[in-house]
Amino acid sequence: MSTSTDTIQLPTGTWAIDGSHTEVGFVARHLMVSKVRGSFRELSGTVEVAEDITQSSVEVAAQIASVETGSADRDAHLKSADFFDAEQFPAMTFRSTSFDGETLTGDLTIKDVTKPVTFDVEFGGVGQDPWGNTKAGFEATTTVNRKDWGLTWNAAVEGGGVLVSDKITINIDVQLAKQA
Repeated sequence: MSTSTDTIQLPTGTWAIDGSHTEVGFVARHLMVSKVRGSFRELSGTVEVAEDITQSSVEVAAQIASVETGSADRDAHLKSADFFDAEQFPAMTFRSTSFDGETLTGDLTIKDVTKPVTFDVEFGGVGQDPWGNTKAGFEATTTVNRKDWGLTWNAAVEGGGVLVSDKITINIDVQLAKQA
């Protein structure tokens, strides 16, 4: 499904991220032979939709302490100074700089390091929930090099290679709720 500014029919105004129906997930290679998936469970943010959809803006924050990968030990390691350092840097943020209907570009900040990233975006549509609230859905994906944000910890493994890939895929499934 391709998205264009012509196919995004989204009412203007403020939309809040519905955290109970949104996931910011990531995928990393483990031992270079399999994948480990994780997500951040505590999110907040808004989307300001303009008449011209390309002039819309996005601001999102994910709480680092909410990272979940299915392993308490791995989660604790990700929260430690080896990776995200949740105690010193409790959130990572994204602030958009442009949107063309198919790609969303903005500044991703992790551990006080800000770098531009571009997400491929698919618009899922707009609908009403059973309580009359207007909701909208989007999917967004990008691949980044974690070392660009100072996430450099790794370990060599027997036979060559490393424990954690540098390349990380970020997958976002977001549901927005139209604000009054």
